[in-house]
Parts: sequence; C-alpha cells; structure tokens
Amino acid sequence: MRFDLVTLFPDFFTSPLGSGLLGKALTRQIAAVHCTNPRDFTSDKHHRVDDEPYGGGVGMLMKPEPIFAAVESLPVLPRRAVLLMTPQGEPMHQAMFQQLAIDHDQIVIICGHYEGVDERVLHLATREVSLGDFVLTCGEIPALALLNGVIRLLPGTVGKAESLKAESFEDGLLDYPQYTRPPIFREWAVPDVLLSGNHQAIAQWRKKQQLERTRDRRPDLYAQWLEAQPSQES
Repeated sequence: MRFDLVTLFPDFFTSPLGSGLLGKALTRQIAAVHCTNPRDFTSDKHHRVDDEPYGGGVGMLMKPEPIFAAVESLPVLPRRAVLLMTPQGEPMHQAMFQQLAIDHDQIVIICGHYEGVDERVLHLATREVSLGDFVLTCGEIPALALLNGVIRLLPGTVGKAESLKAESFEDGLLDYPQYTRPPIFREWAVPDVLLSGNHQAIAQWRKKQQLERTRDRRPDLYAQWLEAQPSQES
C-alpha cells in the first residue's frame, strides 16, 4: 500500500517510520510512505504557505494553492483515498482502519497546521478524519496514528495474524486482562483459571472480563455492542 503524506514537516516522521513494526513493514515493502511538502509548490520568494483569514480572526490559515499543487503532483492509484486531518473530522476507530486497509491501494493524508486549512481544500478530500475531540498543534500527530493503525493490519506486518483477531475493538469490546510470569508479583496473583489449563473455562472467563470491562470503562461501546447483538425474540 502506498501512503502519501502532504506535510510541512517531513522530518516529523523520520524516527517513527524507521522504528518497530512500521520500520519493518517499510523495509519489507509491505507499505511505502512518501512525503510531499506544500512549501515546495509555492511561487513567492518567502515560500509562504499561510495567510490571514478573510473576515478577520486570530491566527493564520494554510493557503489552498500549495496544497492543491502538492496533491495534484502525486501519482493516482485506482483505489485512492484522500484524508484531511482535522478536529472536525470523523474520530478514528478500528473499523475505519480495517476499511482503509482492505479497500485502498493508496492513502493520501493532508496534514493541517496553524488555525487549519482554507475551506476549499475540502474539495480535495474524500474523507475528514480526527484523532479525537481535542485540538493539537499539527496534523502530523493524527496522521502518524492513522499510519500505525492501518499498516499494522496489512498482511505480513504482524508476525501472528491471529493476534489481530483477539484484541480490543475487534468484536466491539475492550480486551480482557492478560498476565505473564511470575504467577505472583508482590501481593498480586494471576487468576487461578488462567493456570488451570481448562481452555473452555479460560475462554468463558475472558469473555466475561471483556463484557465487564467494557461496561464499566466504556459504557458507550457497551451500549453499541448490546444493540448489535441478535435479537433473542422468537
């Protein structure tokens, strides 16, 4: 899969893209990431990419011309999405990452800055995406989160594909508690059922823990999960 980052700060991605699973995925050509700087598409001697907003207001906006020129300079693959990172977008979630990983060959990510981008940039985007209901200093932070979330789902990135099927949000619930050695750490012991070797009992315990944890920590997710369950009415 090809990722194109339209960013004023390509160096922001240097270390994360060279580390861990992301670095391995790029080395193995499971994914390719390319950075394009809108500043390279300016025509004035100062290479300005921002200007004051019409109507007044605090701060500066990214101008449309450099962003359009940067995006239009990119190759176009058949299954392409153009994402704008903005607090006004759809909050990221696991189903979004899954859909992007399955349905696209190319993802273009526009990273905003300052007070945002000129509204006309939305004509480039096929989707507006947010990291959550808060404001950050730049679009590179949510862009990196999306890169990580999508690339880890691509075949070959994670060593054991089965592990992707048993984690938080895969079935609409949070993950169950997990333990490793030693069996007792300070005064905290591993639950007996996990040491029993009874796989059926372990599976039942894990499901119960998922339900209780989701109900207590994320009642919004729990309500969605309940709504998605098949009706028991005959």
